[in-house]
This record gives sequence, structure tokens and C-alpha cells, in this order.
Amino acid sequence: MFKQSAVLLEKAAQKVAYNIKPYKNMLKDPSKKYSAFKGPKLADRTWPNNAITKAPRWLSTDLRDGNQALPDPMSVAEKKEYFKKLVEVGFKEIEVSFPSASQTDFDFTRYAVETAPDDVAIQVLTQSREHLVRRTVESVIGAKKAIIHIYLATSDTFRDVVFNMSKEEAVAKATEITKLVKSLTKDDPKRQETQWSLEFSPECFSDTPSEFAVEICEAVKKAWEPTVENPIIFNLPATVEVASPNIYADQIEYFCRNISEREKVCVSVHPHNDRGCGVAAAELGVMAGADRVEGCLFGNGERTGNVDLITVALNMYTNGVSPELDFSDIEGLIAISEKCNKIPTHPRAPYSGSLVVSAFSGSHQDAIKKGFTKAEQRAATGDEAWKMPYLPLDPKDIGRNYEAVIRVNSQSGKGGAAWIILRSLGLDLPRTLQVEFSSVVQHEADNLGRELKSEEINNLFKKHYMYTGKSVITLEDYTSTKNKKSENNSREISALLRVNGKPVEISGRGNGPISAFIDAISKHFGIMFEVVNYNEHNLGSGNQDKAATYIEVSYLNSTGDKVNRWGCGVDNDVGESSLKAIIAILNDLIKKREIQV
Repeated sequence: MFKQSAVLLEKAAQKVAYNIKPYKNMLKDPSKKYSAFKGPKLADRTWPNNAITKAPRWLSTDLRDGNQALPDPMSVAEKKEYFKKLVEVGFKEIEVSFPSASQTDFDFTRYAVETAPDDVAIQVLTQSREHLVRRTVESVIGAKKAIIHIYLATSDTFRDVVFNMSKEEAVAKATEITKLVKSLTKDDPKRQETQWSLEFSPECFSDTPSEFAVEICEAVKKAWEPTVENPIIFNLPATVEVASPNIYADQIEYFCRNISEREKVCVSVHPHNDRGCGVAAAELGVMAGADRVEGCLFGNGERTGNVDLITVALNMYTNGVSPELDFSDIEGLIAISEKCNKIPTHPRAPYSGSLVVSAFSGSHQDAIKKGFTKAEQRAATGDEAWKMPYLPLDPKDIGRNYEAVIRVNSQSGKGGAAWIILRSLGLDLPRTLQVEFSSVVQHEADNLGRELKSEEINNLFKKHYMYTGKSVITLEDYTSTKNKKSENNSREISALLRVNGKPVEISGRGNGPISAFIDAISKHFGIMFEVVNYNEHNLGSGNQDKAATYIEVSYLNSTGDKVNRWGCGVDNDVGESSLKAIIAILNDLIKKREIQV
């Protein structure tokens, strides 16, 4: 009975501790307030069977859509720097501003027109008002390629609630503005030096009945009169992401199927990220027939942002499809984005985050370490395929080195610390030594309560396992000779040690130099050592190779327990590196007060 009461009291205490309450702000039944968006009926959809096999046309709207979403918009100098970087990356279409909004935007547009390479189209956005359209067209006069981007809200919510505009009025307005743009651009004989293109966005396309989106775009197309060589751009934005990406893909496929003269139309997607599905929406939109993707680097933009073009592009890249954009210097892009946008890049951002190529988990680290070993073996046979556990992209491809791939904290296993030692010191630790050293590293990380830096891990290994020549015992000289009187050609060794600065001579016999040296130190220090493990490898190439030797010995400690210890020695001579590994063990035992000198 008392036990049962104690259990009940414990459960009651847990309830109080967790402060469990009924729903307060969120609705228990949200269907009373919200309803699922219904897309077009598309029972015979084809996009799920499609794959992205080539790069779409890309439009960066960092300087327009991205810039308008910044708490502290870019200065003209910052926009110039950002524009230059976008051109270097390879963007051929860049939306630079809303020229009619301010003199600053107008002036920057003129800078873009005057400095852009001939194959880069300058895109500018304007509302559907005559005086704003005229000012916008004026801003790109003289450009080799210019895209005038007009938009009109088409969703029922915006037409009814915001603009009080019928569908018929919306179609008439869109047609009127299109004809105005046409008269000011490609129909004006004095402005034929520019290749003029039109982009029309049925704003809030994601929340617009698909039939009406096609209807208004048909009217705009008829007014503009596009050609196969210079198609009209219909940008179909998920202005607010209201449904899952498959619904958006259905909308795109419906539009692509039903718009007439498809060969004269470039279908563009512009996903926002309200539901966190912007990248998926862009990818499925391209699978559904879209020709072009609009967005920003690192997903900047209103609310939760535009689709991250870097993620979409590198997703293609890791599927073996060239995105025709160059992100070789991802760190440089991060730096300029953070400088100009004044927004930090999230450390977990796909591809670009500082932690996305880092493994802390022991099992992850071990798998990656083995992956790199296999990769080196395949590379020797000419196989360049990237087959790496946990890393879909080779960090080197975007200008990152391998130093950040494995990082070590108290959660890390043997593979993590061993990777650092291999990359930093060139030492390929035997597996049992990896296991032993990982406990040393974990203990240190626990004590410090943080991740360990590579230099700290290197120093830990040197402190516990390596001969450094600055310890209590050092090797001055040695000679090893065959015992000619012995039938089995045993070895004799004489060594000069320096112990606490004083010379000490030791000698011993064995089947080889190592066993002879073990015999010598066993007699001198009064502890019987036995070699149980031996490994060696070269550190470099050429005649000046250094040898790394790893020796594990066992002995009985003061309580009679059998204990194993590892040591590591590095020297041009493999024999001397072996003796140094043994002396490293002695020095560690002295630090631990397990032997006296």
C-alpha cells in the first residue's frame, strides 16, 4: 500500500513539474478556423515520373525582393558589390530594383545597365500604374537585355479584400498595362537597341483558381505578342505558401498544359517558404514543366524567405546535373551576404551552414573516416565517384577543406579523434589505440564542457602517447648487434638514456632489437614488459621518409592487474622510432606514478 501511494505521489509530482495544461491558445480543432487549400483536379498528372536533367533559367531577386525584406536595406555600395558577385556566380537574369520606388533604386538600376555584361538581362519590377511603368522603362534605357516585370494580384482573397476588383476588371487592367509596356519598349522604334522581354506575375498564384490564372495570362500574352525566340515570362509565384509542394506542382502542370502557344512561354516559379517547403516546391515545379526559378541566395526574402537558390542548385549538382552556377567559393558568398544583408547564415543551412559538413557523433565520424579511406583506394584505380557516408557533397567542391568535417566533443567516438590525428599529424592509429585515445579525448571534453579544437586533440595525443624528446626519459644513443655465439642469432642491445638529465646505460637481449630493448628496460625498472601489438607506416614519400611506429606493451601493475599501454615514436629510422615508442610509454607511466625513477 505504501509503495502504491509513493508511486501515485511521484506521478503527481511529475505532473506539477511538467505544468501540463489544456489547450490555451492553439485550437484543439483547427478545422473550425482553417481549411486545406484545394488545387486543380489533375488525376493524370505526369510530374511524379519526371526528373530534373538540366539547369533551369535562374533569376536572382536578392537585390529587389531580398533587399526589400531587410530591416536595414543595402546601401548603393553594398548593392554594387552584391551585383558583381551575382554576375561572377553566373546569373544571367538579375532583378535589381523597383526603380520607381526611389531615386536610389533608379540610380542603381542605371549602374547595373551600364556595367552588366552583354549576356546579363536586367530585370526591374513595377506596379501596374502608368506613371510607375514609364519611370521603370526609363531606368533601363540602353540595356542590351531588359525584362520589365509587371504584376497584379489574382487570388480571390486579394481581389475581393484588398483591391475590390472583379475577375473581368483584373483581366482588363493586366491587358492595359501590358499594351503600355509594349508601346514603350519593343514597339518604340527609338528603343530597338534593347532586347525587351516581359514578365507577368499573377500575384498569389498559389492561392488563385488555376482556371483564372490561365485566363488572365492568355490575355496578357495576346497583348504582348511573344515569339519563340523571345518568349513571354509567366512567373507563377507561391507568394504565400498555402499548400504542400505536390499541390503547387499540380498547379504548374495544369498551367503548362492549358496555356496556349506553350513554345512562346517561359514558365517561371517563385516559391516562398511559409511552410518550409520552398526548395521542394521549386524542384517539383520544374518537374511539372517550369523553365525558370526565381529566388535568393541563402533564402533571403519576406517572412520566411524566398526559395534558397544555392540549395536548389546544389541539389541538382549532387545528382550529377550541372546547375550552370558556380558556388566554388561558398565562404566568399556567405561573407558578402552577411555583410550586405546583415543577417547571419544559419549554421544548419543546407550546404552553406558552418555545421552541415561537421560530424560530432562517434558512429558518424567512424563511417566518414572509413569512407575517406575507401575513396583513396578507389581514386588509385581512377574511380572519382563520390560515395561518402553522411556527406552528399564533397566539401572541396564549394571551397571548404576537410578540417571541419569531423569535430570532437564528449559524444564523439574513436573515429573522430583518429581522423583529426590522421589529418593533422599524418598518424594512422591502430584500431585499439583509437579506442583508448578516444576515452582520453572524451574525458578532456567532459572536463572542459565543450568541443575540442584540433590543436588540443593533437597535444593530448602527444602528451599521452608520443616521444617528444622533452620528457623525463630520452634516448641518447643505442647499438644493436647479433649475438654470434647464440644458435638462434639473438640480438643484444646497449642503449644510453638520459633520465632526469642524468646518463643511464642499459643493456638487454632478445630475438630482435625491440625485444632486446624491452628486456633492458624491464631489468632496469623492475617491471616485466611484454610487446602485444606492433604497427608501423611511412609518413611521407621519397628518400627522406619518416616512419611512425606504434607499440602496445602489457605489464603487471602494483596491484597485480595486467595493464596495457600504447606508445608512438616517429623517426627517419624505423628501429629508432620503435625504441622511442617504448620510451613514450615509460614517460607516461612516470607521469601516472606507476614507475619510479
